[in-house]
Amino acid sequence: MPLGPLRQVAVVGIGMTEVSRVSTRGALGFAADALRLALDDAGLRAEDVDGLFTNVGNPLAVDYDRMAEAFGLRIRAAVQTWSHGRFVGPALQAAVQAVALGTADVAACVGGVAFSGLGVVGGSGDLEGTRQGGGSHGELPHYGMTAPGAGAAMAFRRYCARYGYDPELISAVPIAFRRHARRNANAQMTKALERADYAAQPYVVEPLRRPDFALLSDGGGCVLVTTVERARDLRQPAVVIGGMQGLRAGRDEFIFAPPGLGVFSQGDTRRAEDNPVYAMAGLTGPGDVDSLQLYDAFSPNVVFVLERFGFTGEGEALEWLQNGRIELGGDLPTNTAGGLLSEAHICGWGHMIEATRQIRGQAGARQVADCEVVQWATPFGDSLIFQKDR
Repeated sequence: MPLGPLRQVAVVGIGMTEVSRVSTRGALGFAADALRLALDDAGLRAEDVDGLFTNVGNPLAVDYDRMAEAFGLRIRAAVQTWSHGRFVGPALQAAVQAVALGTADVAACVGGVAFSGLGVVGGSGDLEGTRQGGGSHGELPHYGMTAPGAGAAMAFRRYCARYGYDPELISAVPIAFRRHARRNANAQMTKALERADYAAQPYVVEPLRRPDFALLSDGGGCVLVTTVERARDLRQPAVVIGGMQGLRAGRDEFIFAPPGLGVFSQGDTRRAEDNPVYAMAGLTGPGDVDSLQLYDAFSPNVVFVLERFGFTGEGEALEWLQNGRIELGGDLPTNTAGGLLSEAHICGWGHMIEATRQIRGQAGARQVADCEVVQWATPFGDSLIFQKDR
């Protein structure tokens, strides 16, 4: 039997718990609260949910089957990726595809995490770096890179050497996101951060300082998706998923760099046709985007996303983003809730929730004026476009 016509999909409910560096609560409780908040937001019930998608599981969180049992859900379509935040985009895309194809009607994308109970992240006690071929965050112990951030620092150092930049210019990124977080009552980091404060912070992996690294957080987030037709009868305005493109991998790719800039790559292989997400969403290009939400595990991710998706030319992004360009009121307000650097690290779900708030016009003091198109993007190449329902 052939597949039927694809159904248009929208975000209909969002929920985010309180976040903190250390909590006495576990990941399952955070996931339960996030799901409850999202259901209340949409005006749906737990029995309406028949799809379950997550990018995190044991040991950082709870696996999808345990969540379904604990929450009393009857799931007919589920996906759980490897337990890393970088798969937040693919997890949401899988949910959108399930609803579009009809293998689920209401899909819950849920992440509840408890970093405080994880133990060592990086170094000799972290087994990630002992994987065959290296670790998941660019850890390559045989080259002396043993912790998350080493790959980002290396790629950024190479970028600055290639294009003649002072690495300290990256301070504009954490400063911008901290200013956004100070307008967010649920953000972890709300203490003012300016250039002198940044320069006083220690290096973690030179040339990156402490504010260039994502937070560790305990908390949870949930995004509910269903068909646009059903969404129009629910409590909140439908936020349409207008376009998507997938995670990239291959010999030209390095996790924390654009194609051609990683240690295994030679030359530059970036091409405009590598970003079909804009045409799929009916956009002419990145110039149609009102706000950008991106996976800011490390500050240079912002530079690499801007160039990968054509917001700037090659070697131009670090200079372009100076002087408030990525701040509220600037040309491209980015990570308007504070991102992983200042709001919280709940494995990327905070970005998706903020994108939805911006399209709904519900972001309060950090609302982007006349926001109709928000792009989610990563330096790894995946992307989604959130749009107003028309």
